[in-house]
Amino acid sequence: MNINKLIEEYYEPGTMAYDIFLTHAKQVSEKAVDIAKRFQYVSLDTDFIKSAAFLHDIGMCMTDSPEIGCHGEHPYVCHGYLGREILESRGFPMHGMVCERHLGIGISVEDIKAQKLPLPERDMKPVTMEEQIICYADKFFSKSSELINHERSVDEVMDMVKNQYGEDKLSLVKSWINMFS
Repeated sequence: MNINKLIEEYYEPGTMAYDIFLTHAKQVSEKAVDIAKRFQYVSLDTDFIKSAAFLHDIGMCMTDSPEIGCHGEHPYVCHGYLGREILESRGFPMHGMVCERHLGIGISVEDIKAQKLPLPERDMKPVTMEEQIICYADKFFSKSSELINHERSVDEVMDMVKNQYGEDKLSLVKSWINMFS
């Protein structure tokens, strides 16, 4: 897989969207690989983690998110399943699952229905260890221009999860912190 060629099919080099995508992709990929390397007795595919983490936000180009340079037609919350569709169509279904399952700390079908999210009604929660590592690593970095170069602390991640997703989601994040930090 030529990751750079694939990215450049969806993001024009030199644009705000490209720069933000690339910066964020590198940050998440490096953190995810660093986390994976700490596991001595679990066989993790670090090459997959590196490439899947790099591509986890590929679908954001199809969203209406001008603050990050994206001028598509879908709400931002859709970028996960849209990324899955892109990567599945290219023959990378496992990478596509990472795209779909990294939003928030994963989105359950119950959350989709209760919040009336414009998403397919299916569980979109990280399942494999690789998916969980990438989802966790993603929480440390923002795509907003003010915070693009800031890595959140564990406490900041906890506060962000509590504020954005609710206190009921903290137990999963705490388990990831215990496992991955």
